[in-house]
Amino acid sequence: MDLSLIIVIVCVVLAIALIIVFVLFGRSEANFTFDIGGAAPRASGGSDSSAEKTASSRLVGLAVGVGAVFSVLLARLWSMQLVSSEDYAEQAERNRRSVIYTQAPRGRILDRNGREIVGNRSSLTVVAEGDVIDDQVEVQLLANLIGMPAQAVRRKLQDTTEGYQSPRTVSVDISRRVVAFIGEHPEAFPGVTVQQRTQRSYPHGSLAAHVVGYVGTVTEDQLKANEEADDGEVTYRSGDVVGQSGVELSYENVLAGNRGEQIVFVDAEGSVLGYSTSIEPEPGSDVVLTIDLDIQKAAEESLEKIVTSQREAGQRCYSGSVVALDCTTGEVIAMASYPTFSPNVFTGGISQADWDALSDEGSHYPLLNRAIAGQYPSGSVIKPLTAFSALNYGVATTDSSWYCSGWWSWSGSSQDGTIMKCWQESGHGDINLTSGITYSCDVVFYEIGKGFYYAETPEGMQETFRSYGLGAASGIDLNGEAAGRVPDAEWKQSYYKELGYSDEDSSWKGGDNCNIAIGQGDMLVTCLQMADAYCSIANRGPIWRPHVLRGVRSKVGEGFVSEYRVEQLVDVEEDQSYRDIVERGMWGVIYEESPSQAEHWTNMSIQVAGKTGTAEQTASDTNVCWFGCYAPSDDPKYVVVANVDGGDWGATTAMLVARDTLGAIYGEPDTSTAVYAAGD
Repeated sequence: MDLSLIIVIVCVVLAIALIIVFVLFGRSEANFTFDIGGAAPRASGGSDSSAEKTASSRLVGLAVGVGAVFSVLLARLWSMQLVSSEDYAEQAERNRRSVIYTQAPRGRILDRNGREIVGNRSSLTVVAEGDVIDDQVEVQLLANLIGMPAQAVRRKLQDTTEGYQSPRTVSVDISRRVVAFIGEHPEAFPGVTVQQRTQRSYPHGSLAAHVVGYVGTVTEDQLKANEEADDGEVTYRSGDVVGQSGVELSYENVLAGNRGEQIVFVDAEGSVLGYSTSIEPEPGSDVVLTIDLDIQKAAEESLEKIVTSQREAGQRCYSGSVVALDCTTGEVIAMASYPTFSPNVFTGGISQADWDALSDEGSHYPLLNRAIAGQYPSGSVIKPLTAFSALNYGVATTDSSWYCSGWWSWSGSSQDGTIMKCWQESGHGDINLTSGITYSCDVVFYEIGKGFYYAETPEGMQETFRSYGLGAASGIDLNGEAAGRVPDAEWKQSYYKELGYSDEDSSWKGGDNCNIAIGQGDMLVTCLQMADAYCSIANRGPIWRPHVLRGVRSKVGEGFVSEYRVEQLVDVEEDQSYRDIVERGMWGVIYEESPSQAEHWTNMSIQVAGKTGTAEQTASDTNVCWFGCYAPSDDPKYVVVANVDGGDWGATTAMLVARDTLGAIYGEPDTSTAVYAAGD
């Protein structure tokens, strides 16, 4: 019944009641009394408290109250019918309309040569109307058919995230057998249909998984953050499938597309009565990456092979990473992290068992992109930067030389309480800065660390490291990048005091300088940071911001609607004579440090400059092995840096990964089987 009609009826009833009250009690004579003698009447005044008087007063009060209510109802009726009639009409219209949303196919992710890394595939999906939940027999039959607990089917049928009138998604990627059975027995499954939808597809499995990332149902945090979305950004609804990591997340606005909408008319019970206008879903745009699938595959296969072989040899080796950059633009040619995962497990919703496996410590956290988020002591790959700092701040000169006996102490005496050893305990003899880099002599760099302790600029090493990008995120277009750490006196005082150490133990000491000079102590870097630093050495100054996006492809033709704008991060100035020393030392690492090591590089048509490194990790009592290089050494184009966590030496692990990656770039695989016996 219409609300206004109800109000009118109520008002009429109240009016009648008011009239009756007035007729019965409006002219009461209870205020007058007569004496027995028949004398003239006299008023009894206000002292009369008889029952008749009290009842009359109450009824009059009731009449006044009823009149007030009647007035309020009339005013409200006037407001609803005349003042707010348009608002109520709009509300009624909205109540009879509902919107069904359709997910738009996401854009594809392609490698630099246009090959598909991530795409979309057809998926047969069982959907059901919401009222199916009321039929317990049908729910149980459906659960038995698709192999799902009945309670899980009920939860699916209660899910209205795709719209109240939208069919509920019960199961994706169903078999043809299920499709045929539902089709052959429609009487057993009223309200149940099979739809063909699209699901995210990763045809190469785990290849480039950490770069492309994965998708999943939008989270509550993402929905809250999206409430303040700017114009032009994708707006989310509960139940939307969105990027959760990697390129899928970084370029969500490009990949997502625009959802479709179908307006329907419904009755008071929510049943669809008819259809109105509709908007077809608009697919997202394809993005083209800087990644080369062939080089990416070579890097991942080499990394897995080396880690596996080290573990089989008895090392506690489980992980590693490698980054290959075009040092002239910052383009990421390959980025691998091991262990890895397949983004396909997230398609259609990841099971709890799969999630637990990926999150388990025993699986060594395969979701972590160690290339940008793994933080490790740098070891000797930092020594070229230490050499630059020593030359820049006058701690060493182009003519400086030292003597390495295999050990070192602050006082120079073997009786000193603290003896620090060179990796080559037999010693290197007379050595200068160039050969100190080539043979990675620790004694040379202990002396540099000591020199800075007494220098006018005692934190000159830290300033140099930071100028090459260490201790700060590069801003690569991937989520989860770590900043690393360049420790100094202020950091140590704050950090160790919070841990409960004394002022003396929290103060910066000469040994701290010696440690960071060789990439040990509290120094932490990422693989990408070292690759950026080596880009500056190769470019003789500039570092370009690393990026994985090459451009967004046009929906018409093969061109780009937008391309990544190359951005210079810094331009590190160094004296050319200093560069000559460092470059010559890094060239010597490849061709002079070890004949067996050189065999892996002399079979290439171009020449390479690089540096090995092996850092001790006190927390795990294992080594992290490093190798960084650039090529061609005379006109650099590419930088490759690799690390292997838990290996024996940089020259026996990370160097081989870098060689395989660079070999894939030039189409010149490593044919050498020479084994490096010992080294840094």
